[in-house]
Amino acid sequence: MSPTQQYDAYGTEEATEGTVFNVAGQDWDEVVQGAQESEDDRLVVNMGPQHPSTHGVLRLILTLDGETVDETRVGIGYLHTGIEKNMEYRTWTQGTTFCTRMDYLAPIFNETSYCLAVEKLLGITDDVPERAQVIRVLMMEINRISSHLVAIATFGLELGATTVMLNGFLEREYALDLFEMIAGLRMNMAYVRPGGVAQDLPPGAIDKIGDFVKRERYRFKQLRKLLDANPVYLARTKNIAYLDLAACMALGVTGPVLRSTGLPWDLRKSQPYCGYETYDFEVATQDTCDVYGRYLVRMQEMDESLKIIEQCLDRLSSGSAKSGPVMIQDKKIGWPAQLALGPDGMGNSPNHIAHIMGQSMEALIHHFKLVTEGFRVPAGQVYASVESPRGELGCHLVSDGGTRPYRAHFRDPSFTNLQAIPAATEGSMIADVIAAVASIDPVMGGVDR
Repeated sequence: MSPTQQYDAYGTEEATEGTVFNVAGQDWDEVVQGAQESEDDRLVVNMGPQHPSTHGVLRLILTLDGETVDETRVGIGYLHTGIEKNMEYRTWTQGTTFCTRMDYLAPIFNETSYCLAVEKLLGITDDVPERAQVIRVLMMEINRISSHLVAIATFGLELGATTVMLNGFLEREYALDLFEMIAGLRMNMAYVRPGGVAQDLPPGAIDKIGDFVKRERYRFKQLRKLLDANPVYLARTKNIAYLDLAACMALGVTGPVLRSTGLPWDLRKSQPYCGYETYDFEVATQDTCDVYGRYLVRMQEMDESLKIIEQCLDRLSSGSAKSGPVMIQDKKIGWPAQLALGPDGMGNSPNHIAHIMGQSMEALIHHFKLVTEGFRVPAGQVYASVESPRGELGCHLVSDGGTRPYRAHFRDPSFTNLQAIPAATEGSMIADVIAAVASIDPVMGGVDR
């Protein structure tokens, strides 16, 4: 079959390029029939729609010549949630609760890209308190580490290195403990809000994060001892799934896959946000263009994230961000009206509740309108992007001047990077497909929004 052929559940049709199939669910009979009608002898393998190399459900249709992959087609949509459409029916603040669930291994990045876009529309980007910006950077870098640990742990498991998997997930638990302490949840926290963050760091958080940095600096070295010079691991990763700079540029690939080609493209440096231009760190690169180089980039990025976290802790404990609010002071935007927790760690403080319920009718009315109706955002459209663990994660927001988004659409790097799977796998052995997909590190929650 020609490269232009596709697969579909609705049968086949003749086209100028030859027989065309469209990819969809419940189409295996059509796929088999198409293979039987071909003049060439070949084997079609349906890898999926559940496959261990991905965080979620992905389908790959492989056309094989022996054990060599002649053609790879990608089928997605098995995890579709309708998050973007649902956001059109929620207030601007409630949108954070939805988008945090897209790439569920990088929830803080989803939230931040969305909130940066909302703040652009509101024209309050420079009004977000410094302490809130530092906390955002702190949480993103912890999240980057936890996401990369899953990538490396699951990748090791796919190649048979169970020790790597156990160690990777163990260290991730320490990162999730920090999220739970700070935001109250281990994943999908909705912690970053338009105008700042939901609440300040709790007592003891800075010390606990400092202990985390010390532990991981040692543990990352131990993790590298398991893989860096492992002959079996090198044989399965070096010169596998070659994808050079030209291919990445043509396909829109970003993140560690792009930086493994030698190009130091990182939005934290090239298009800084949240004050990243004030932090000292290096952009991790390799020039191998293969699976091994993508692994090395992720390991180096985790080391750089530790450096950024230490700088955040310095600013939060003794620097310019030692004190101050964590939410914009405009009471018409900051939600809820007063970010103070009660003694049980939940809800607003009793003093604030007493104020709005028993002392000020205006405060009660405002609180009610802010929470139920939400604030209005000027009409317009913006795009805001961040450097997520998988690459450029951007949010395109359209406002019609109302209290909820007219349209919300995300440029998720997993979706874009999946385009590289055919280029990275065709011509290789079928056993290398798993390593190729895992090195791209797609999260299907971000793909099937």
